[in-house]
Amino acid sequence: MPTPTAPAFTRPALAPGLLAAIALLAGTALLDSDVFTVFRYVVSIFALIVLVFAYRGKAWWALPLLAAVAVLWNPVFVVPVQAELWQGLQFVAAALMIAVGVLVKVPTEGSSASRSVAARGRR
Repeated sequence: MPTPTAPAFTRPALAPGLLAAIALLAGTALLDSDVFTVFRYVVSIFALIVLVFAYRGKAWWALPLLAAVAVLWNPVFVVPVQAELWQGLQFVAAALMIAVGVLVKVPTEGSSASRSVAARGRR
């Protein structure tokens, strides 16, 4: 029986990305209420968490998109957006969070991919 090997990568952005997408979809029903401010906090914090994982996974294409989500959903410095556009942005941001969660792969410590990256850095 072969011995199990450690996975070469993990998807650490998947769980926070899915939670942010759920918050974004639930927040579309609450756009006009005061509770939406709580959803803005949740989405902006999760966007920053996913941004860190995207940085660790070297998904450079996702960094400006996640930074834009963190800024637009920031409840402290509110960016004025029309209601119709805001509702569309909720769905676009949810799709972005799911896509980044699925596509970002961070190499594990014991994998050959992380060893080859470390070996290239020592040259």
